[in-house]
Parts: sequence; structure tokens; C-alpha cells
Amino acid sequence: MMTVSNETHVRVAELQHEIVGFLGMAPQNVLFEFHKLADYVDLDLITVNSRHQQSFLFHSTEGRDKIEALENMLTYIKDNIDDELTYTIQWSMKGSKELNTSYFRAKNMVDAIDKLYYGRDRNSVSIFSCVLNPLT
Repeated sequence: MMTVSNETHVRVAELQHEIVGFLGMAPQNVLFEFHKLADYVDLDLITVNSRHQQSFLFHSTEGRDKIEALENMLTYIKDNIDDELTYTIQWSMKGSKELNTSYFRAKNMVDAIDKLYYGRDRNSVSIFSCVLNPLT
């Protein structure tokens, strides 16, 4: 018989696997960062661009525990992701001559830029353009 802890680990792994499958990305390019707070768990889903190896915030959810936070993320991906707009941001790291292009789903342009800046010093990135992609 499995202990509750083992069942939790198995369910967390199942949900993570399902989320990665819906995103259609390689598992090594999807990171799940959990932050335990007083009354809940915050989950930041991070994606890593395979070309330039930079990471970005995909979406954040929360729940009473890891399982609920993951279930909320899965619900967002299944039901709400197509409701968000898509943006193309051209940017480079300060001191680099390489221009990068990244794509974000976001509520608005500020949200898209915040996802680009996630986990990095805002002064370390130069943004050259942020464009709302045409609706399909």
C-alpha cells in the first residue's frame, strides 16, 4: 500500500506530465517552481527556449497544495489559454549583439513584458519591440 506522501508524489508527476503534453514541449524545457506560502502554494510554470536557453514565465497559479496548484494550471491550459492574446517580443541581453525573438501568451502587453522579465534584472534586458500578433 502506498503512503499518502508517495501518492502525492505520483499525482504531482502525473499532472506535470499531462501539462508538458498539452504544451507540446520537451520535458526538459518546462520547469515547475513551487513556492510554499502561509496558506497556499504558488506555482510558476517556466518555459525554456531551446534555441537561446533563456527561461520565461508561462503562467502562475496557486492552490492549497501542489496538486491543486497543478490542477489549476492544467485547467488554465485546457480551458483558458486560447483566450489570451499572443505577443512577439524582440530583445537582447545587455552587452550582447544577438537579437532574440520570443512569443508570449498574455492578458496585455505589460503582462507579456513581465513574463519576459521574470527572474531577471530589468536592467539586464533591452526590448526592441513588443507587438500584438494578429488574431486568428
